[in-house]
Amino acid sequence: QVQVVESGGGSVQAGGSLTLSCTASGNTDSRYHYCLAWFRHYPGGEREGIASIATSGDPYYLGSVRDRFTVSQDNSKNTMYLQMNSLKFDDTATYYCAAELATLCTGALRPDRYDYWGQGTQVTGSS
Repeated sequence: QVQVVESGGGSVQAGGSLTLSCTASGNTDSRYHYCLAWFRHYPGGEREGIASIATSGDPYYLGSVRDRFTVSQDNSKNTMYLQMNSLKFDDTATYYCAAELATLCTGALRPDRYDYWGQGTQVTGSS
């Protein structure tokens, strides 16, 4: 069973930085590898895709975070990172990492493209 675990959330003053980590495990089929992506969920809202990386190495971002967040990954560790700089109060949300098993990663930011989800980590930007 594939498992996804996030870490690194917390509370930070506006303008501060946090780095989230996401590690996937449990895949037993060598034909496929993990495609990971970051999402966030505001209370009462929909889950919003933030960042992902395609197999080509191209990153994909939600427009409102493009200039502040950086996504990276370590394929040898099945881990994706999200470096968040210049955090704002509006970035306060629960952040989730999601995974799908595929032969190629498209960098999709649609929640319905991913089958496995972590439990989420809270990020709070305080004014």
